[in-house]
Amino acid sequence: MKKTWLTYFCLLFGAILQGLAMSLFLFPHSIPSGGAAGIAILMNHWFHFSLGLSLWLANIVFLFFAIRYFGYTWTLRTILSVAITSTTVNIITIYIPHQHVHLLLDLLAGSVFFGIGVGVLIRVGASSGGMVIPALMIATYKHWSPGKVMMGINFIIFLLTALVIDFKIVIFAIICQFLSTNIIDYIYELKFQKVSLLTVNWRKK
Repeated sequence: MKKTWLTYFCLLFGAILQGLAMSLFLFPHSIPSGGAAGIAILMNHWFHFSLGLSLWLANIVFLFFAIRYFGYTWTLRTILSVAITSTTVNIITIYIPHQHVHLLLDLLAGSVFFGIGVGVLIRVGASSGGMVIPALMIATYKHWSPGKVMMGINFIIFLLTALVIDFKIVIFAIICQFLSTNIIDYIYELKFQKVSLLTVNWRKK
């Protein structure tokens, strides 16, 4: 029972941290933290949907694939993390005004918090949704690091976002991905001797 509570506490922590990274630091500058975030920014730009709703819609398609490949436990945890992240983004962007410090400082803070959040989610058997799902599928099959695979998949969406909004976005997005994916890989590979919960348990159950 304690293990289950700790799992979902870590899931809640990782999802909220991911949402804060997006809404406080990255989205105000239209910087996508990943492919799904890039799609969310484009949907917000084209259709004026809220960023929280756009993020949720951008994840729906990938969650259908997740059920068959990763099983119900992993998929349900991912749905929960996406819902928490989207709600966090919605609350922050709509109801809580905040100041933007500086582009580079926001980029650094957003990348670090996003990387930690996603890393924690993967370690407790979930993900941030979006492009993490195909990234984990490819990483499992090819035995590659999930962070690097995710960066490659997201690059095309970064280019599209940059072409639609501002070409400089692709540079900031790549920097964000480089920093966050290295943090994700570090947390993903981190070994714990006494805490058996934090293992890579996202495989199909």
